[in-house]
Amino acid sequence: MTDISRRPHSEKEVPHWVEWAVGIVSAILIALIIGWVGFDALTEKDQSPAFKTVITRQEPIEGGFRVEFDIENSSNRTAAAVVVRGEVRDGDRVIEAAEATIDYVPRQSKASGAIIFFSNPDQRQVRIRSVAYSDP
Repeated sequence: MTDISRRPHSEKEVPHWVEWAVGIVSAILIALIIGWVGFDALTEKDQSPAFKTVITRQEPIEGGFRVEFDIENSSNRTAAAVVVRGEVRDGDRVIEAAEATIDYVPRQSKASGAIIFFSNPDQRQVRIRSVAYSDP
């Protein structure tokens, strides 16, 4: 039989002050994170996605005209399969319409995309707006 109790231990009986400091700082950080997440969960109201679309660039491409846009979701709820409809209008008359689907627009963030038209939108009004989404 071996006598294990006589071997010297590598641990000290009293921990070093650095170990105490790291433990206290870690405990404070964990408590703050738990408090922040809990506060956010209790005070945040559930909102429907709220979209704002802005045209960022228009340019001719082979076979048509590309209209690039940014879509911003300012609510605290994520949206999936966001359908963006674009129209080239001449006064009240819609000359051409096209749609793009953005797979995922997270809460309080932006996504971008483009719609391609056959008609030249330079001398006409271009309207882009979101028309549908689904809950992820």
